[in-house]
Amino acid sequence: MKIQECLKVVSEDEKIISPSTRMPYFPLVVKRGYGAIIEDIDGNKYIDLLSSAAAVNVGYSHPKVVEAIVNQVKNFIHYTPVYAYHEPLVRLANKLTEITPGDFKKRVAFGLSGSDANDGMIKLARAYTGRSKIISFIRSYHGSTYGALSLSAISLNMRKKIGPLLPEIYHIPYPDCYRCVFGQKEEDCNMECLKQLEIAFEYYIPVDEVAAIIMEPIAGDAGIIVPPKKFVKRIYEICKQNGILFVSEEVQQGFGRTGKWFGIEHFDVVPDAVIIGKSIASGLPLSAIIAREDIMMAWEAPAHTFTNGGCSTSCSAALATIDVIEEENLMEHTWKLGEYVKERFKKMQDEYELIGDVRGIGLSIGIDLVKDRNTRERAGEAAAKICYRCWEKGLILTFFATNVLRIQPPLVIEKEQIDRAIDIIEESVKEYLEGKISDEVLKITKGW
Repeated sequence: MKIQECLKVVSEDEKIISPSTRMPYFPLVVKRGYGAIIEDIDGNKYIDLLSSAAAVNVGYSHPKVVEAIVNQVKNFIHYTPVYAYHEPLVRLANKLTEITPGDFKKRVAFGLSGSDANDGMIKLARAYTGRSKIISFIRSYHGSTYGALSLSAISLNMRKKIGPLLPEIYHIPYPDCYRCVFGQKEEDCNMECLKQLEIAFEYYIPVDEVAAIIMEPIAGDAGIIVPPKKFVKRIYEICKQNGILFVSEEVQQGFGRTGKWFGIEHFDVVPDAVIIGKSIASGLPLSAIIAREDIMMAWEAPAHTFTNGGCSTSCSAALATIDVIEEENLMEHTWKLGEYVKERFKKMQDEYELIGDVRGIGLSIGIDLVKDRNTRERAGEAAAKICYRCWEKGLILTFFATNVLRIQPPLVIEKEQIDRAIDIIEESVKEYLEGKISDEVLKITKGW
């Protein structure tokens, strides 16, 4: 593999780009992409298991999405919807209200990224309820604008030296059944993590001052943590009993990634609002909050307006993205392929003690690497080395939560490609266990 041109770009990048903006894994400099394949500027081709951080669900350069973008750009790239109207915005809003959960009347507010959508939801919840407090979860990630960052509780580096953050935002434990902080096993669990919320309501958070609970249906950057259905249902019930909005944060798990339009649909509850971003427009900047109409009527302009929000080109790309997911039956494909992927990794788990857990829904899968299956100590060095070796072999694989391999390919990935990808991972696991991957790669691979 030749990477001379890639290294030149990386060298220039390191001289000019803020260190706050990148978590490096390997010197990948992208030139083009198609389907589930990425090609770098040196001509190397890679199967991609990252989907540009789960932002390109229908793959790279899908002809229908490209055509929609080109046709829109030929007419006009953008005119701000703050002062004028355009048809793609209205068409997309109508479509989003159709595919999001709930048979009630909804409205849509557009933005640019999942971060600003989370910020917007804080504002909207406070405006609607007249309450100030927002509850999120420990180890959640919602973005890096001030509101989204305040909701997040996953990295000290996000918070150092930039406070104070938004007030009246509180965090409770997310139910991680593989590493329960209360030492419980799922089959014997009394939902001790939920009791932390009950304690909070009893002693220091007046329940009638809570505007919303904002929850990822799967905690993505925490390592693809899938909560028990009974936990989600109980949180939902608490919200309904106390006039609290239940908000599903679908920025990473939405738009077909779990085999349904939205991750929350696996838990038999209907949220009051849904937050989306990332994959909505196949990589173009776009986000949205979709909520019950009565909630949306609680704020007025310019409470959540952006000059470039709801860009006509992004909206056109999003409409085409939805069409592709529907016409190519990608949700069914995603579900079936996801089950197959988990089975392959579970067979590897039987052979390699390094693999402690295999979990996820659809094509949102986490492979938890451990030093010891009894202690479940995280094998962060193993994750870093394996991901680097996979890249050397033609596979884009990353990790988060220190040690969890992130399996989130474009939903259009073919079975033959996923088989080759898993073969490469197994080869790399073997080479790691045999001590064939140098410590030098740890100077490059920092990760999440």
